[in-house]
Amino acid sequence: MLERKQVKGRTQVTFVLPENDPAGPVSVVGDFNHWNPAAHPLTPCGDGTRAAHVSLPAHSSHSFRYLAAGDYWFDDEQADHHDGTNSRIHT
Repeated sequence: MLERKQVKGRTQVTFVLPENDPAGPVSVVGDFNHWNPAAHPLTPCGDGTRAAHVSLPAHSSHSFRYLAAGDYWFDDEQADHHDGTNSRIHT
């Protein structure tokens, strides 16, 4: 799930997944963090989910995916678009 909040010309995007699906650590990686899995790991929220917050420029478009343990890459079903390789978000 993707949540968005406009803040002073930027968009605060929250990437949300179930706490244990998939099992193990998960990071959101994309062109906004140079595809670095250490940049935005999802952390438990206490409500059965885990999330990562990323501040992006408003009115922009970005490619991203999730990277889980075991080199398991997957897309976000709630993304604005899928380009065949990546999920896409528009802020």
